[in-house]
Amino acid sequence: MAQASTGETAANLKPVSTKLADGCYTWNSELGNGSSGEDVKQLQIRLGGYPASGEVLAVDGEFGPATEAAVKRFQAAYGLSESGKADQATFDKIYELQDDDCTPANFTYDEFNNCNSDWSGGAVSADEAKANALRSMWKLQAMRHAMGDNPIQVNGAFRSKACNDAVGGAPASRHLYGDGVDLGAGSSTFCDLALQARNHGFNEILGPGYPGHDDHTHVAHRSDKFWSAPTCGI
Repeated sequence: MAQASTGETAANLKPVSTKLADGCYTWNSELGNGSSGEDVKQLQIRLGGYPASGEVLAVDGEFGPATEAAVKRFQAAYGLSESGKADQATFDKIYELQDDDCTPANFTYDEFNNCNSDWSGGAVSADEAKANALRSMWKLQAMRHAMGDNPIQVNGAFRSKACNDAVGGAPASRHLYGDGVDLGAGSSTFCDLALQARNHGFNEILGPGYPGHDDHTHVAHRSDKFWSAPTCGI
């Protein structure tokens, strides 16, 4: 059964229909500047791939200028009216892109975890690792759309400490936190992926020219920005 929304909204925002809602999360009102609460937080997760270039959209439950701008970019990406409000058309598109387990249509929890099926054993709790992976999925969904909706190949993501040690991963690898993702070339080059990732909320981008990354592009979230793919001009 779909979860009902609980966030408070600013005045003068219209109710929205829930007829297209799925089993993950349901919004029942528009959201705009001044809105706050879980409704906004859930929206921010799904729009994490639409910040300003080089920036990261906070998931803080507060609808301010950065969230409004992300809504506009999402709306523009899908040919919707760029109102800056999360309105009926915006939610309908999110429902269309979203599966019942909250993952975006083109990525799954299984492909983000081939190490420890219960998401335990990393640097954070299993719940936090899984939540971090979900945020990365939505960023990659936006990135995929920006690259012509061509498939993005995921070669590896979450690792437990044991899995990380087994592959010689860095002791502080973002894979241990659930948000690190290694991308294969697929229909895009490693440099294409690294360059595009700059626009979709990844503070960590490692690619060709960075030690150990000539055969993949790595994206992740971290508190401080670190981009290095010298072969690609980053």
